[in-house]
Amino acid sequence: MASNRLPEIGERIRESFVAKNAARDRAVNLSRELIRYCSLAIRASHRDEWGEAERLLGEARRAADEMVAIVKPYPDLFFSGYTQDALKELAEAHIALAIAQDKPIPTPEEIGVEHAAYLNGLAEAAGELRRRALDEIRGGHSQEAERLLAAMDEIYDVLVIMDFPEAITGGLRRNTDMVRGVLERTRSDLTLSFRESELKAAIDALREKMERKT
Repeated sequence: MASNRLPEIGERIRESFVAKNAARDRAVNLSRELIRYCSLAIRASHRDEWGEAERLLGEARRAADEMVAIVKPYPDLFFSGYTQDALKELAEAHIALAIAQDKPIPTPEEIGVEHAAYLNGLAEAAGELRRRALDEIRGGHSQEAERLLAAMDEIYDVLVIMDFPEAITGGLRRNTDMVRGVLERTRSDLTLSFRESELKAAIDALREKMERKT
């Protein structure tokens, strides 16, 4: 009878689920490890500890490669939220570190991420650039802060043309709106610091002029 095959079919399916579940559990753990290394790498970059940042990014890369290899046989796991979120963090770290060091921005292929994860990582990198720009501004108006603002402007110019359904872009519209707000606030902060710098220079010049007359 045909029903005699059901135990065999059921056992084969169960074994496949056991393997897939094991892959999922391992991928979830690796995604957390990957995100942690990316966060630590960005934190080190804010302290200008570039050697440590690159080392941590290398650890993130290792975790990402292992995670992708594990889920590669299971497309639904590869495109699941935790996998793509972790790869987005990898893209963010690579992009943020490259821009901070004034190096060429790596491509999605060089990082090894899908386009949607890359674009969302690009958007979140803008937030890290704002933090770095504010650190520069606290020390007075600088060309470096202006360079970072220009990089954020370029990021927004790329994101704003990605007018596609959220299912394709991975919810990029929300992140694009976030970048616009971050960009506007940073431009305002930089403009204010420039005005303050001009005012200080004018006051110093006036004080020097008055001192020469006395």
